[in-house]
Amino acid sequence: MTLSLPLAVRRGLVFAWLLFLLLGALVLGLAFGAVALPPEAVVRALLGLEENPIVTELRLPRVLGGMLVGGALAVSGAAFQGLFRNPLADPYLMGSASGAAFAVTLFAVLLGGLSPAFAQHAVFQHLPLSATFFGFLGALLATLLTLVLAGGVARTGELVLAGVVVGSVLTGLTTYLMMQDADRVRAVFAYTLGNLAFMGWAGVRALALALLLALPPLFLLGRVLNALQLGEETAKSLGLPLEGLKLLLLGAASLLTASAVAQAGIIGFVGLVVPHMLRRLLGEDYRLLLPASALGGGALLALADLLARTLARPAELPVGVVTTLLGGPFFLYLMWRRRGRA
Repeated sequence: MTLSLPLAVRRGLVFAWLLFLLLGALVLGLAFGAVALPPEAVVRALLGLEENPIVTELRLPRVLGGMLVGGALAVSGAAFQGLFRNPLADPYLMGSASGAAFAVTLFAVLLGGLSPAFAQHAVFQHLPLSATFFGFLGALLATLLTLVLAGGVARTGELVLAGVVVGSVLTGLTTYLMMQDADRVRAVFAYTLGNLAFMGWAGVRALALALLLALPPLFLLGRVLNALQLGEETAKSLGLPLEGLKLLLLGAASLLTASAVAQAGIIGFVGLVVPHMLRRLLGEDYRLLLPASALGGGALLALADLLARTLARPAELPVGVVTTLLGGPFFLYLMWRRRGRA
């Protein structure tokens, strides 16, 4: 006899597990890396009982920043999927992340701050917060260009193809801006492949501010995303000012993407994998899916960065390589499943 838990209990357990994963990722991320630290040393450093800059100045901002980046990408991916009613939409595949990267890079070049940042192998660490605004514009314009080239949101295959084309072109332009001499090649790849190695407390504060601005409206618009799943005509029949709310959703999701890209570069597939996995556990209710994606994305990227730091010790892999290795096969599986249903 199979026991079936009530829906509310099952959903509560899902959120409890997500919080447990997030806490576990924090503990593991602080304890392990190029040099493993005993748990008591980590606890004493966090409590201020002893100085340990490895914990407080290197690993803690990196892990917290990774969680914020992962949460931002996962929530924006869930919002894109609901807004466009397309299960394959995410910031990476829609070209949004590449648009943000190109705009932030162009801003750095115009500001004259690219060379000093590259000299320290910390690509955009010292740029002002206004760089995120340029990333927001780039993400927004790239997404709109993808929609125009695809001929609308309903054509799934064309949407993915257009997103890949837009993203590839913008990534090429970004690399051209960066690669003014051979000494910059290493930093170029560190950024374009996604990297949390340069995350500091300034980056954590910038990410936290962006999430504080973008998450509340997205969470409040979960009901709108639910209505959109029934079709635009049905959503309009509910008396919703649909066009304005869709622009607000697109703007908030683009801001999350831009803030993540400005601090960590292009990290793929987090916005695709996390909402899909949680949708199977929580259903299609975006009032639950969006906050769950924030927790799940934070845990996933923190654990992926832990793998990036430990798999090739003492060297490090870009975390974007790890998420691509995890998310690429998942994307192919989704494409195969959709083709089988066609």
